[in-house]
Amino acid sequence: MSADNAHDSSPPITQWLLETQSLEDFLQTLADAALEVSHAEGAGVTLERETRPMTVVSAGRAAPELDEKQYGQDDGPCLQAARNGEEVHVADMLGETRWGDYPSYAAAHGIHSSLSLPISANSRTAGALNLYAGPSDAFTPTDLAALRSLAAQATGGIALAQRIIDAEEFAGQMKAAMQSRSAIDQAIGVVMGQRRCTAEEAFAFLRSVSQHRNIKLRDVCAELITTLTGQPPTARAMSPRP
Repeated sequence: MSADNAHDSSPPITQWLLETQSLEDFLQTLADAALEVSHAEGAGVTLERETRPMTVVSAGRAAPELDEKQYGQDDGPCLQAARNGEEVHVADMLGETRWGDYPSYAAAHGIHSSLSLPISANSRTAGALNLYAGPSDAFTPTDLAALRSLAAQATGGIALAQRIIDAEEFAGQMKAAMQSRSAIDQAIGVVMGQRRCTAEEAFAFLRSVSQHRNIKLRDVCAELITTLTGQPPTARAMSPRP
């Protein structure tokens, strides 16, 4: 998808909803598109229900690790965007004084600027579209316009999903997303042990396998765990955050 398409008067939200089979797949399409139209190296979608945030989908590098750091301290640009319904732009992590040691953590991971755009603000499933870039001041005015359009489409997609499916089905979608994330996390741990590499390198390896075999990342991870253990991956318990 090109930046020009992001500005088209007929956004692809309807097409995306028709072509995807779940809310998770729709949001994955969104994350992939956000990465394509920006100068970011990583993209992710945070959703928060009942004060429990989670990265439902991600593309590129860095998003899962940096999101989890923010969830662990219950503060950060993605949570601020999701909870306050405001756009949060960090031009230079090294000059940032908010959010404790998170900025230095991001810089240590090679990320010096970020952008978090609220989606579904003031709804029961608030969230944020998060973009992470290596250089400082990485997001141009053209990037901002295209990404705001995508965030608006995500809001529309989630609102439509909530109207179409009942509460039980929606909860099932969220559970499936958490199980997919759990399978990915477990597979990353396995690959780190086998290849003696970092989490980022393990994630990049799994994404490469997924793309090479043209199989969804979650299916690659589930297959790996099942092959090694003889059982499918188990979902992580979602404990309340302090």
